[in-house]
Amino acid sequence: MGVNHLESLQDLYATHLYQTQNREKMATMTMEMPREEPAAVSHTSRYALPVEPQDNDTNSGPLLLSHGDPTGFKPFWRSVGDQCKVTFNSSDFMSYLTDVGKVCWFLEKDLEESIRELHRTVGNAVTEDRYIVVGTGSTQLFQAALYALTTPGGIEPVNVVSAAPYYSQYREETDFLRSGLYKWAGDAYAFDTEGAYIELVTIPNNPDGQVRDPVVVNRNDGKLIHDLAYYWPQYTPITTQADYDLMLFTFSKSMGHAGSRIGWALVKDKDVAIKMTKYVEINSIGVSRESQHRAAKILGVVSDSSQCIGTDFFRYGKSLMAERWTKLREVISRSRVFSLPKYIEEYCQFSREHTEPRPAFAWLKCNHADIEDLEIFMRGYKIMVRGGSLFGADPNQVRISMLGDEETFNLFLERLSSIKDTIDNNENCI
Repeated sequence: MGVNHLESLQDLYATHLYQTQNREKMATMTMEMPREEPAAVSHTSRYALPVEPQDNDTNSGPLLLSHGDPTGFKPFWRSVGDQCKVTFNSSDFMSYLTDVGKVCWFLEKDLEESIRELHRTVGNAVTEDRYIVVGTGSTQLFQAALYALTTPGGIEPVNVVSAAPYYSQYREETDFLRSGLYKWAGDAYAFDTEGAYIELVTIPNNPDGQVRDPVVVNRNDGKLIHDLAYYWPQYTPITTQADYDLMLFTFSKSMGHAGSRIGWALVKDKDVAIKMTKYVEINSIGVSRESQHRAAKILGVVSDSSQCIGTDFFRYGKSLMAERWTKLREVISRSRVFSLPKYIEEYCQFSREHTEPRPAFAWLKCNHADIEDLEIFMRGYKIMVRGGSLFGADPNQVRISMLGDEETFNLFLERLSSIKDTIDNNENCI
């Protein structure tokens, strides 16, 4: 196993040398065979804000609530101080290699141990007899999983589906490279094509926070990827240990550290784990070792039952999300314009109490007949959200992040109240 990894790296260096020596020739070939970019591909960043006139009032600028940047957890981690501090020497982690005898040869040992201990502590996933593959966020691991489950390929690409409303980036991430191995096939509820397929199951679901099962059933030619990014106590009751063939998790949503770009997959099948590792190897030659050690330190401290940080973090996260959902529902309840999903209270095995889900996103619906596209409408109030059509749903629905900083969230509530008041006043004038 180790020899193969070293030979693979040597092959990469040889390829790089060959490409460097033939750069001019390759450039000429590229010019002779231009590649037309399909109209459906957008290179605009999903994090870009619209250009606005300069305004000295910071409270009047656009609110970016279209993505789940978990800065709302920053006050807790600031209060921890040096307990999660990690120090590196300039000579540390200079090699690509960590342990070439392992399936995932770039996975740091302390991160693997911390991941397994965290899942045992929380009780949200089975780690026994599972291979762990680390990635640069779960986004990279999603691509690695698609590759692993479809290679070596067939005559036609494998269809990839997910039940609507599905995570909005599934479609773009599946089709972005225009792979011949797989292709996006849309809503799993409408999928009736014969042949191999992959169904993406998100628990709890992004965007609406519901807990769901696979939709395509009674077929033997399908495979499942379970995206469990939000299956943590601050968002939803932990009702059982997830026990699936391929499960994706992320440091971003579990602990709130999105900038470290660490995700991990729990994989039952060794061959699948090997192929996923190969994908990451070719894509990025491993994962930042510094980021892995930072994640390992934080996960380890949270899992350490002799300290209170773990209990305090999940209590803090749960309290934060519960408070925000209470405030949002209060604003929504004062008008018939908007509505939110209702959730069922369940027993959480981690907190040992009955609790209601508090999703990371609010799936907001507009009930006003004159407002057909809620995303565009809310942009008029400088509230940047993600429209329902991106999730395979109606444009009168939007996904709103509940994870941002306190100031942004409070400004959002103020503007949402002003929308409600404006609509109500207009209706009273009719």
